[in-house]
Amino acid sequence: MQHVLVLNQNYQAITLCSPERALVLVILSKAEMVAEVPERKFRSVRKEFSFPAIIRLRNFVHLPYKKVSLTRQNLFKRDGHACVYCGTQDNLTMDHVIPRAQGGRTLWSNLVTACLKCNLQKGNMRPVEAGFELPYKPYRPNFLMFVSRFSGEMHESWKPFLLM
Repeated sequence: MQHVLVLNQNYQAITLCSPERALVLVILSKAEMVAEVPERKFRSVRKEFSFPAIIRLRNFVHLPYKKVSLTRQNLFKRDGHACVYCGTQDNLTMDHVIPRAQGGRTLWSNLVTACLKCNLQKGNMRPVEAGFELPYKPYRPNFLMFVSRFSGEMHESWKPFLLM
């Protein structure tokens, strides 16, 4: 499934949508097509439409700051679907860097992806105490980074709008 990047009136990236939804917004004059996928088309009985890659809304939409919600799948996406301690991609779990028994909270900055073996070996200890080293400090991904890096395939035309 290919996605379409949706820009606000000021060209700020705000979300992704399906190509079908993007085409409907363009046909209804609620958005304009900024970039298209030249090798693909939408066809009806009488008409052919360009396949959108980026659309821009005609009216400015006021949105609150978008946060990436903390879910198991989003955590795995942030960590590349691999254990941060050994790199394996099998039997993944969520691991609290500072264990909950030691006052650690369930926050982006305290969670990493770990395989079952490493998680059991670490137990109720901090990584250093268990002989593990974190390759990076856990962080909350921002929305644009999450869209650009973790949404699957990214169309080349998105890069200028995602600050890359």
